[in-house]
Amino acid sequence: MIVGTAGHIDHGKTALLQALTGQAGDHRQEERARGMTIDLGYRYAALAEGAPLTGFIDVPGHERFIHNMLAGAHGIDLVLLVVAADDGVMPQTREHLAIIELLGISQALVAISKCDRVDPQRVAQVQAEVNDLLAPGPYADAAQFPLSSVTGEGIEALRQALLAAEGRVRQRSARGGFRLAVDRAFAVAGAGIVITGTALAGRVSAGDTLLLGKAGKPVRVRGLHAQNQAALVADAGQRVALNISAERLALEQIHRGDWLVPDWLHAPSLRVDIELTLLAGETRTFEHFSAVHVHLGTQDVTARVALLEGEILRAGQRMFAQLLLNAPLQAVHGDRLVLRDQRAQRTLGGGRVLDPFAPSRQRRSAMRLRQLQVLRQATELEQALPGLLEAAPGGLDPQRLERQFNRLREGWRLPGGVQAITTKQGSLLFAQHHWQALKQQVIAQLAHFHEQEPDQLGPDRDRLRRFVALAVERPTFIALLEELLASGDIVNSGPWLHLPEHKVQLSDDDAALWARLEPALLEGLYDPPWVRTLATAQARDEGEVRLLLRKLARLGLVHQVVRDLFYPEATIRRMADMLLQHSASTPIVQVAAFRDMLGIGRKRSVQILEYFDRLGLTRRVADQRHIRADSALAQQSARH
Repeated sequence: MIVGTAGHIDHGKTALLQALTGQAGDHRQEERARGMTIDLGYRYAALAEGAPLTGFIDVPGHERFIHNMLAGAHGIDLVLLVVAADDGVMPQTREHLAIIELLGISQALVAISKCDRVDPQRVAQVQAEVNDLLAPGPYADAAQFPLSSVTGEGIEALRQALLAAEGRVRQRSARGGFRLAVDRAFAVAGAGIVITGTALAGRVSAGDTLLLGKAGKPVRVRGLHAQNQAALVADAGQRVALNISAERLALEQIHRGDWLVPDWLHAPSLRVDIELTLLAGETRTFEHFSAVHVHLGTQDVTARVALLEGEILRAGQRMFAQLLLNAPLQAVHGDRLVLRDQRAQRTLGGGRVLDPFAPSRQRRSAMRLRQLQVLRQATELEQALPGLLEAAPGGLDPQRLERQFNRLREGWRLPGGVQAITTKQGSLLFAQHHWQALKQQVIAQLAHFHEQEPDQLGPDRDRLRRFVALAVERPTFIALLEELLASGDIVNSGPWLHLPEHKVQLSDDDAALWARLEPALLEGLYDPPWVRTLATAQARDEGEVRLLLRKLARLGLVHQVVRDLFYPEATIRRMADMLLQHSASTPIVQVAAFRDMLGIGRKRSVQILEYFDRLGLTRRVADQRHIRADSALAQQSARH
């Protein structure tokens, strides 16, 4: 169990821990000189003989050091709220209480300290003040212990209450990646660099390699201590000290607020969607795009807050919000955070991380707000997944979900109705009915294309993607097409995609013009007329003739060998047959031999051979061409 103190300055938090543990703790020279706690202090003690060590974190009570208090409060299991009997409830008593409520710390005990300085009537008065303070919140039933760290009065009763509470601490799951927010880093002679923190999730072992800080520097765990004892393994919920090593690792590179996580979980973000709660006692209205300090783990970064359901937030209200951070934040779903004002002088509120990878666009859309509703209600990935997929017709990236929920895919239990799609850029998850709806949209839009362009066989895949305009990335659209092609719902003729029943219908004018052009092309045999010559002979516009012949090329009726030079399908097959007959004696064809077969010039012969190279009938090797009898064109010629 990890116990953390809270309370106003000079209310006896440090003295109480000394009385409980018998340890003076490690205090800086400045702290000893000033008689006040400035930074975090750590102690470990068994509350009873044979009991495991309990970790204690002593936090400063001065308002100037709230940021240090926040760094120590994350990850604790029980808060020990200390209120001095002579002073009673003070400003930092209230602020510390607000912070531990925002952090969702499950258990609290109250120590009424310095009872040796006042009479019993005053103690009762302070207890009544504490009752009124705690009544509206989650700690209304917290037990109170009048005590004195000087005389020892009440210390044993508090110790027994802590022992009982230790049995109620919820075991943290070791599932997921190891997460540690660094609160200290120091060098040990003969060992090297040591970092400490509270393990928030997962498990770490000696020999593990983890990534440190925003830059993700790989470090190796050489050894470790858990709860101040040497160990080979440390689990979530323990105070951990790790002896780490890495190439060119310097102590100056490590700071409070750095995270230590496995490589698959390392994903710092500059946009985080949260559920924001403004403190009930806040006197000012919180406005959209206000500047704040964000405290998560041991990290303190500045940000702007974009409210997602309105322009203002009033005291005690909740609202979805997006943090636009000035420095990357490492977070997962469910993390608790605290917001303080721009000058870091007062606590405004806090909340819970819903999505550490928040979108920059359409953050206020109805679909996005539905996703946030799902995330607010869910604590586990399996709970959230059906609702998230329902509100994500474009699918979800499972790698992002891994990082969002700190859950590797190997441990997922996918609910029914979920379809995994593989693309060239990785996999995606879809609700099955969304995936089927996307297919139907492609089919419907392709039918619409055929209605608009009846004289075209169909678009290629990139033109179809632009025409359909689905809200999915190109690799997803390609995977969608591949399924449609495999099922026969769409067919392809070369690069052109069309519905199986679609047949090109030339307009009456185009059909009439083709009836006049085809004889001229056939008559030209191996040297057909150019587009310009055809257009002049028919007294038609050159562009009109070119457009029709390109349309016919898409239908497979003619072949465009070079720009403005088209060969009928029959002539191309005839020349292909000549090459295949030639291959009976030798698989190699020389340009001169092909020229002699056709009885035309060398330049035109080379152009035709280059076209056959593109079709796959021939393959050029240096100055020679090899005839490929196994090519698709060769097999088509054999069937004819």
